[in-house]
Amino acid sequence: MLGGTVQEMRRTAMVTYSYAHGVSDTALLGDTIGANLDRAVQAYGDREALVDVGSDRRWTYAQFGADVERLACALLAIGVAKGDRVGIWAVNCPEWVLVQYATARIGAVMVNINPAYRVHELEYVLRQAEVSVLFASLAHKTSDYRTMVEQVRGNCPRLSRVVFIGDPGWSELLAEGADVPRSALAAREAGLSCDDAINIQYTSGTTGFPKGATLSHHNVLNNGYFVGELLAYSEADRICVPVPFYHCFGMVMGNLAATSHGACVVVPAASFDPEATLRAVERERCTSLYGVPTMFIAELNLPGFAAYDLSSLRTGIMAGSPCPAEVMKRVVAEMHMAEVSICYGMTETSPVSTQTRTDDDLERRTGTVGRVMPHVEVKVVDPTGVTVPRGEAGELCTRGYSVMLGYWNEPERTAETIDAGRWMHTGDLAVMREDGYVEIVGRIKDMIIRGGENVYPREIEEFLHRHPKIADVQVVGVPDERYGEEVLACVIPRDPADPPTLDEVSAYCRDRLAHYKVPRHLRILDAFPMTVSGKVRKVELREGYGA
Repeated sequence: MLGGTVQEMRRTAMVTYSYAHGVSDTALLGDTIGANLDRAVQAYGDREALVDVGSDRRWTYAQFGADVERLACALLAIGVAKGDRVGIWAVNCPEWVLVQYATARIGAVMVNINPAYRVHELEYVLRQAEVSVLFASLAHKTSDYRTMVEQVRGNCPRLSRVVFIGDPGWSELLAEGADVPRSALAAREAGLSCDDAINIQYTSGTTGFPKGATLSHHNVLNNGYFVGELLAYSEADRICVPVPFYHCFGMVMGNLAATSHGACVVVPAASFDPEATLRAVERERCTSLYGVPTMFIAELNLPGFAAYDLSSLRTGIMAGSPCPAEVMKRVVAEMHMAEVSICYGMTETSPVSTQTRTDDDLERRTGTVGRVMPHVEVKVVDPTGVTVPRGEAGELCTRGYSVMLGYWNEPERTAETIDAGRWMHTGDLAVMREDGYVEIVGRIKDMIIRGGENVYPREIEEFLHRHPKIADVQVVGVPDERYGEEVLACVIPRDPADPPTLDEVSAYCRDRLAHYKVPRHLRILDAFPMTVSGKVRKVELREGYGA
């Protein structure tokens, strides 16, 4: 009996479990965002901090710091207290960035509001967060923001001031702060802690209303800083940010990664435009470019793509959704982004938990989402919460400085995702390889169960990206009377006049994938239903099939 116990212990000791800790010699920052910006202004005052290509407006660090102070003093003048919620409902523009840093300087909580929200969603966020001051665009695409605000204002009793960007109200607000002494701002900042909440980001849920992930200075500043560290950012870098500021990708991985390293943020357009993005990279000699995979696909497929001079690029980030390997290879080869990085995370983790490194080989940068970030822990667990051996699939969990404070005023929903050990449960299915690199194999809710077999859409999507007639593909499960679910491939063809047929797709898969993974249904689309942040709405692909 004793011998058996010893043998079992030996076998257990040989197992490498799916757990990793980001040990680092670089300490976490203990700053507030305002204090960190002050240091950048002192060190890089004459260098450019922010460029808006559309309006050709430019700020050096000294000018940017001064304008942030002016806006912060204006907010003090109208009575914004520490912890008050200040909403911003706007597309990408320099004012968005000024609001981000000004609210942080006075300890207000900036509430990011998705520019695509309609009246019902806007009212929910304003009421749930009890927003007292709102900054908003005047209009964008089909949205008349001024009219929409008026429609909900009567139902939002805490909303006392609305400032429209591009309207005289912006200048009027700044004028109100002209007589506020800088000593008043300094006094406010002296009472702030890096652990204070300064940001609420509403995450889109599949059911019910969105949840407000509440983030601190410590959460977002450190995440932005370490993303920039792993990309080797310095004051020489110029980061093209076509992703939305309202999302962590723009405001943390973009803005905070830049200012914590003295780099410059380049805003190519109010919302994503592939041509404007490539023009901005060429004109501003950007060294880094961000995007979700669909953005890079649009840029690579742009007529005249080869005419743009992108030789200044060296790095960037592809994130937001699984990154097809074939797209990544083209980005490296055709966009000069030899050091491009894959980042994985979620709003609730500020956002990045794993990242590839600039010296990783192509296989790691196309086949994985990298390894654990500095000062972060990750593990992969089975449905009972037990950590699985490396190489086995399970739910990815993350813990550390980056995990949110919680969902705003929703402790029950917070407890559903953050367990007693402060592990954030991501809902993503992952495999941790022997080398510690993580592969995302799908969402738990997106996993297809066909006749008892687990099918991970990501694997099929990666494979079908190699098909010569397919430009982009998303795989979902649809109901089937015999097997419970069947595999549906939703395809955007390279040539709309010559789309692939189901027989062609099936034949392509048949000898290379297990039979239960071969798509039984095919849907040809011009575009996928998307969120504003560039994520594909798979639930709509499922619901729309057969309609």
